[in-house]
Amino acid sequence: MNTSVRNTGRLVWAAFRALLVLTVVCGVIYPLAITGVAQGVFHDKANGSMVKADGKEVGSALIGQSWNKEGGEKPDPKWFQGRPSNSGYDPRATGSSQLGASDPTLVKMVRKAKKDVAAFNGVPESEVPKDAVTGSSSSIDPDISEKYAEIQTARVARANGLSEGAVTKLVDAHTSGREAGILGEPVVNVLKLNLAVKEAAGK
Repeated sequence: MNTSVRNTGRLVWAAFRALLVLTVVCGVIYPLAITGVAQGVFHDKANGSMVKADGKEVGSALIGQSWNKEGGEKPDPKWFQGRPSNSGYDPRATGSSQLGASDPTLVKMVRKAKKDVAAFNGVPESEVPKDAVTGSSSSIDPDISEKYAEIQTARVARANGLSEGAVTKLVDAHTSGREAGILGEPVVNVLKLNLAVKEAAGK
């Protein structure tokens, strides 16, 4: 009996020591090391890719936001608009509408959105790209396609008193190419582009 109790005691003590070691290594040393490397090498990304304007944080380059008229729900013509969001761009409530491509409700919503986008930008409905009327799977996509930026350029230029050529140059400057040169499509970050437009317009 005594031998059995001693053996059990040794096993418990060994397990307890292993728990302590693993807790220190995996719960303290490893997180601190990874945090240190992230802050030192990837400081911007590690802190949420925050974007600043006039010394203040105005959003994240990874999270879309609305560009409506102040205090309203209508899009502001001065700014490039992002993709539709099922969650109001709330990063705490990401997710799509869960409606299938053939769902009558979704089809109706997309058709209406296409008419609205075309009218808002003064272009034919045939020129409205898919990302202008459909949200991403996360509902907080911060980027739009080159095509969507292109059909908004004239409207943004007029609303800000800028030349269309000047705004086109801003779009080109804020267009990111394919990942590794082959993955995905070129995209335009809406937040960074609008901040550039604001600076160019002196607002």
